[in-house]
Amino acid sequence: MYETHTAVVGTVITNPVKRPTNSGEEVLSFRMASNTRRQDRSTGEWTDGGTLYLTVTCWRRLVAGVGASLMKGDPVIACGQLRTNEYTTKEGVDRADLEMRASAVGPDLARCRARLDRAPKASQSVEPDADLGAGESERDPGDLAGAGFDPALRAS
Repeated sequence: MYETHTAVVGTVITNPVKRPTNSGEEVLSFRMASNTRRQDRSTGEWTDGGTLYLTVTCWRRLVAGVGASLMKGDPVIACGQLRTNEYTTKEGVDRADLEMRASAVGPDLARCRARLDRAPKASQSVEPDADLGAGESERDPGDLAGAGFDPALRAS
């Protein structure tokens, strides 16, 4: 089966939700929207186009990173495989939803600023900086307000 790989730029519209699967593995999912907006050159006015809504599912290492970093309202770029889920509601109505199985998710740095919380590599020993007091580090985890984004710099 051929899978469609793509990148979608948009906004997180639901807070990410983590849940266990029957096999005990965790999956995290959120909804995002991608809007088109164009400027009419003759009038200078902006017009909104259609909106693409999709569910993004994250597995394995993405679960912890996305769960600690993104929340509703954040500008995001998601890359992965697109699939259509077709189902019938309890009322008997046929529906289809677009889902992305993400391989990479990150903030859209054109619309926000983010600070990276780099984990030390296993081969590196972590030693405290001599200029810092005990228990302090160069980058205070509290600086990652908004779970990875500086709230003062959030896109409006």
